[in-house]
Amino acid sequence: MMSKQLNVQNVNTNLFLDYKKMLDEAWDKHLQPKDKKAPTIVSLFAGCGGSSLGYSIAGFKELLAVEWDNHAAKTFKLNFPEVNLYHGDICTFSDENITNIIKPYELDILDGSPPCQGFSTSGKRVMSDSRNQLFREFIRFLRILKPKTFVMENVSGMIKGKMKIIFGYILKSLRESGYNVSARLMNTQYFNVPQKRQRMIFIGIRNDLNMKAVHPSAVSLPISVEVALKNCPQPKEKWDPEKIKSFTKKQKEVFDVLVKCKPGQKVSQFHPKKNYFSSFRIEKDTPARTIIKTSHDRIFHFFENRYLTTQEVKRLGSFPDQFIIPDRPQLTFERVGNSVPPLFMAEVGKHLKEILKRIE
Repeated sequence: MMSKQLNVQNVNTNLFLDYKKMLDEAWDKHLQPKDKKAPTIVSLFAGCGGSSLGYSIAGFKELLAVEWDNHAAKTFKLNFPEVNLYHGDICTFSDENITNIIKPYELDILDGSPPCQGFSTSGKRVMSDSRNQLFREFIRFLRILKPKTFVMENVSGMIKGKMKIIFGYILKSLRESGYNVSARLMNTQYFNVPQKRQRMIFIGIRNDLNMKAVHPSAVSLPISVEVALKNCPQPKEKWDPEKIKSFTKKQKEVFDVLVKCKPGQKVSQFHPKKNYFSSFRIEKDTPARTIIKTSHDRIFHFFENRYLTTQEVKRLGSFPDQFIIPDRPQLTFERVGNSVPPLFMAEVGKHLKEILKRIE
């Protein structure tokens, strides 16, 4: 069953939310040693660790993560030094290697976010895109490990237009793997994330456990950009207007239009080359629109004439200030844009933790 809307029940209505404090407390939970009896998780297509951080906040112990991208793996290792990371192509991770690390039926949750570019409405949406087939690796791990539950995440575009065919096949394959499966569109803005990020979440419970798969209810009202960015650490080097002199012609043209934009307005509304510019000035009174990996130098501050900093982008992705994303600023946008927001996944993790308790 799928639902595009979530009913907001038992939500946090605190209009004076200290978002920095919320993130600091989440980071402290991540750093706490995990109980010996803590539920276990394996994360496939782990990226920089957005999902992993969420599960860690919820009290899970991660046994294995798999990620092929070099910078994502580097970021993951900096923030999760104790987790066994397989840095390489998941297709080369043999069945034998899997069972050498974890025995069948012993794992609590298998989590994974197979690459979604082939489904995304921001891309070309080509049916034959090889990235549309990586879910098969998730199925392979699922059938080998036979965990009690699983969570698979993907973009909302997989149920739009011609991509519905693949969505149907994925759902059928998951159910044929021996699981009661529910799939639902969920929006992170109702789960402590200051970003309107809608994602398809598959939740499955192994058939022999005789429990229905259900999704968590919303836990918060939408958090505005202004609230999220309050007390955000600023970069050592402040915005220097002189930097404009080094801009390319295109960058200067975009910047000049952005200065004139009101919150919520795009450059394309004022420039004749509507498909050429996607930069916009962010609104302060609502959650941010979905941050994508190519957002670098596209998101303008709601009242200052500058682009958002990497720390601000992390905040909008619900990453604590302490989370390390090394190297170039562009890579921060890529990591956050490709990640499942940690505070969203923390709520999914808490929900599944309660289900696991009932299974026991």
